[in-house]
Amino acid sequence: MQRIPEPELMDTAEQARAYAAADFADVNQKFVERFRRTFPDFQEGVIVDLGCGPADICVRIARALPKVRLVAVDGAEAMLAPGRVAVTEAGLDNRVTLVHSLLPTGMLAGPFHAVISNSLLHHLPDPMTLWNEVKHLGRAGAPVLIVDLFRPGSEKAARAIVEEADVSDDPILLEDFYNSLLAAYTLAEVRDQLARAGLSALHSDIVSERHLAVWGRLP
Repeated sequence: MQRIPEPELMDTAEQARAYAAADFADVNQKFVERFRRTFPDFQEGVIVDLGCGPADICVRIARALPKVRLVAVDGAEAMLAPGRVAVTEAGLDNRVTLVHSLLPTGMLAGPFHAVISNSLLHHLPDPMTLWNEVKHLGRAGAPVLIVDLFRPGSEKAARAIVEEADVSDDPILLEDFYNSLLAAYTLAEVRDQLARAGLSALHSDIVSERHLAVWGRLP
């Protein structure tokens, strides 16, 4: 199945409400656990989170790693608004900074000690934007963890994944999920992107029935 791009930003109030209300707790917690399991020696420093959305992963990482600070970036102000509320309610304003910016961003003072991103890659019309930012923003040896959807083999398979997912009953979110699956990159495409970016040393593989991951340390 050929990739069908979707809009780069989820920037409507309806999308933001649907996304913030959805139950991504299990998926987001697995992201945090994967980071900690992959980089057990990483206990302090500043992490940059690219495409942070409503900042749930940021809050979870900050709670799990009390010596870590995060700078989190998203191009959609509608997504950042509930993120700011979540960060404040968690008492993490002094450790989590949210930045409104598209990639590539010149607003960040790196290099950072680690680079993470969850569910951003499939939104980007040019995937190299993400990999170039990873190289630009991370210091040598920085842990990297990127997780995203991968594109299924057909629209029928994508629809089946949406129907079986226990995430939300909201039709807006379900349609966004379907469109995201069609816009996602395959593992082979991601590996080609990494090669073009000079990041072939990073590991990449399918890690769930609908997710792929890229991880390792920057050269």
